[in-house]
Amino acid sequence: MVYLDTSFIAPLVIAEEISDAVETFVMTVQPGDLATSLWTRVELASLISRKRRMGELSDTQGEAVRRELARVLEESFLSLVPTAPDFALAARYLETPATGLRAGDALHLAIAAGQGAETILTLDAGFMRAGRLLHLPVAHGIMP
Repeated sequence: MVYLDTSFIAPLVIAEEISDAVETFVMTVQPGDLATSLWTRVELASLISRKRRMGELSDTQGEAVRRELARVLEESFLSLVPTAPDFALAARYLETPATGLRAGDALHLAIAAGQGAETILTLDAGFMRAGRLLHLPVAHGIMP
């Protein structure tokens, strides 16, 4: 299983400089091997809402992005449901101050690690650094 965090999924539905590279990479992963968590849906909803508040997306664009996100997640990803042990593991990860983890990133790492991800992909340098400090299989997957 290849787990994608929010930073890796966002460019699939919101145009960014790296969007084409992310899409190309995702197409190389075996069908059925892509995973993310229900937490990602919450973070992406927050991102879309923020972009609307900042005027970066119109209401119409925001709704289109939401629909596309739902389609992409439904068609291409296994959506992992966070469990009580995932939350406990996230709390343990946060006990290591050197990681600099935020709660949401700790939860991503815990869900992925706790539910058997072989690889955890991110475009977030801080997330990657923290994952490596915790000896988790975190990678960029692509180089921006």
